[in-house]
Amino acid sequence: MRLDVYLQGLNSSLTRSHIKNLISQGKVLVNGTAVTKAGYTLKNGDEVQTFDFDKVEKLEAHAQDIPLDIVYEDSDLLVINKPKGMVVHPAIKNNDGTLVNALLFSVKDLSGINGVLRPGIVHRLDKDTSGLIVVAKNDFAHVNLSNQISTKECRRIYISICEGKMQGEGEVINYLARSKKNRLKFACNTTGEGKLAHSKYKVLDSTDKYSLVMWELKTGRTHQIRAHAEYLHHSIVGDKLYGSKSEKYYESGQMLHAIKLMLKHPRSGEEMSFMVNPPKEFENFVEKVFDIKNICDMISLEEKQ
Repeated sequence: MRLDVYLQGLNSSLTRSHIKNLISQGKVLVNGTAVTKAGYTLKNGDEVQTFDFDKVEKLEAHAQDIPLDIVYEDSDLLVINKPKGMVVHPAIKNNDGTLVNALLFSVKDLSGINGVLRPGIVHRLDKDTSGLIVVAKNDFAHVNLSNQISTKECRRIYISICEGKMQGEGEVINYLARSKKNRLKFACNTTGEGKLAHSKYKVLDSTDKYSLVMWELKTGRTHQIRAHAEYLHHSIVGDKLYGSKSEKYYESGQMLHAIKLMLKHPRSGEEMSFMVNPPKEFENFVEKVFDIKNICDMISLEEKQ
């Protein structure tokens, strides 16, 4: 049995990621020696010494009065325009100010499929990615929306400003796994390590220094667009984790926005489409660099072609 699976079996209230952190910090001993790999395979007779479970603070989500930009709401779902800088759900280092904290205050009913820390959360956006995210109010809607994402019925369109001059359109299909050089990052590979990641992209405009790029997710891996942009050697402007060190980060941060969301209503089957403008600083950048005044109009025209 894997070490992390064994430890979680001793205390199911702890998340696997929390246990992995404790293992990586050398707080778990096997036969008197610190083991730092969560996937270490235990053998019959191994002696495991670890932290005191009772001293580990249990993570709980609590309601906070945080304003939400609700684009649409009914008895089954919400569509929210998440601001840049907001984490989606609580974690060890981010237990306050998340989208979930705000939802618990503002919304009476949320699906329980993802547990108490992720009520209603069907998919995620990175902290510094702004834009549209759908939330399920009940388990029926949650299962239906999750299936739409996995079967690609639910379409998610993003817009970004990338470093350097890009041309044309294309797609990136490879695998994403934790980078061996920087564990905060995900690295692309073609060896099958990690999870399959598929993104389509189209360059809408470009200069010698910057490119305005539309992306569509065919899979939804952590950091997918950011990692694929780096793979293409055109990282997202303002991305301090994946951006090139030579780029002077734009003062307003990461320029990646989930601009359009298309899905079928889980109960009625009605086709629904939502689109929101990017943050003001994103729009100002686009107007200044590309002389484009309405990004949503441009996306609508691209979708019709």
